[in-house]
Amino acid sequence: MGQPVEQIVRRKLSDEVFDRLERLITSGELKPGDEMPSERVLMERFGVGRPAIREAMQALANMGLVNISHGERAKVLQLTAKSIFRQVDLTAKIMLSQSSDSLEHLKSARIFFERGMAREAAQRATEKDIADLHDIIERQRASLGDAEEFISADMQFHTRIAQISGNPIFAAVSEAMLAWLKAYHTDMLIWTGKEKFTLVEHEEILARLAKNDADGAEQAMLKHLERSRALYTK
Repeated sequence: MGQPVEQIVRRKLSDEVFDRLERLITSGELKPGDEMPSERVLMERFGVGRPAIREAMQALANMGLVNISHGERAKVLQLTAKSIFRQVDLTAKIMLSQSSDSLEHLKSARIFFERGMAREAAQRATEKDIADLHDIIERQRASLGDAEEFISADMQFHTRIAQISGNPIFAAVSEAMLAWLKAYHTDMLIWTGKEKFTLVEHEEILARLAKNDADGAEQAMLKHLERSRALYTK
């Protein structure tokens, strides 16, 4: 038998340009905050036309590697855990809307994650952390009847706990998961009227964190999330 044919697919010029521009960034030749070379300079450097440059630059922007502003030179962006998660926001929400299994998996992942964050926060929380969490709960209490404000404070409470870890990836994961669940949060609060349960449970979590009680904080968080888990509607 002869060898199977492995056809070489000719790549678009813009793909080649994209690879070269990406290498300029990953090699460190261009750093966060630097302006990208002008279209004319890139056209001369790579020997291609303006459309290939523009298409490659747009691909970089779509990946969050550069920022393109009208009338200004594109700039290299500083990549962070938060910006990386924002790149998948839309696709994550579409995945959740299309699959109840995916939503269940996200709920499970969130509970696993938040339990760990509660333990970590109990071991690390400072007086400032506890004061900030108390202020968020009071803001949440003051927004009873305003679903959007209440949910915003709810998300801030959980993300603030993740921030106590000092790890920006944990904070970014918390924000991302809550953003993906936000539509379900809204339905939960408007249709079930369980806001006061949420406030009591947040206070219980805070009390455990203030006492540096890792086991108690984890259990209070688990109780809170297991109760609310069943209220998310597809």
